[in-house]
Amino acid sequence: MPVVGRVLSVQVGAARLLRIQGREVLSAYGKQPVPGGVSVGCLGLEGDEQADPSVHGGLSKAVYAYPFEHYAFWRTVRAQARVAPWDEALPPGALGENLTLTGLTESQAWIGDVLKFPDCALAISEPRYPCFKFEHAMGFRQSARLMAQSGYCGFYLAVREEGTVRAGDAFELVPGPREVSIAELFAARMRR
Repeated sequence: MPVVGRVLSVQVGAARLLRIQGREVLSAYGKQPVPGGVSVGCLGLEGDEQADPSVHGGLSKAVYAYPFEHYAFWRTVRAQARVAPWDEALPPGALGENLTLTGLTESQAWIGDVLKFPDCALAISEPRYPCFKFEHAMGFRQSARLMAQSGYCGFYLAVREEGTVRAGDAFELVPGPREVSIAELFAARMRR
């Protein structure tokens, strides 16, 4: 099976209180890169927390992956919204993801496909849907609408085989049933 992509960065974060839209909310959005290998258990990466398990985490949403291919888009729209300079790069994890990947976007990712890393396997389970915490992290309110319009949502992963993952790991894509892609499912929900 050929290599499809690579892990550019691995991030984890602890839940903390943020002040968003005049209220305090718990969020683990501020993910930070981790050097070396990170243990992957059935509920996610070691050292990572989810503040609201009703929408993040659990067995089907243990790990959140985001394509690096979309980072230029977000850098541009943040500059257009005047919340960041044009030349300011977004750091890994800026979209709240645990894995910043290259080589696999939403239109190529299907529910049930498995990403086979050297020491673990993760199954694509569902898209990520934008919320007010995403808007807070991006710095402007229209960012959730832009995610909905662009389809640049990333995807959640369920752990099929526990192990470790690290920046630089290549992964192979093992096709699942190929009934619905992340892009199709995300677009259908955003139309509702």
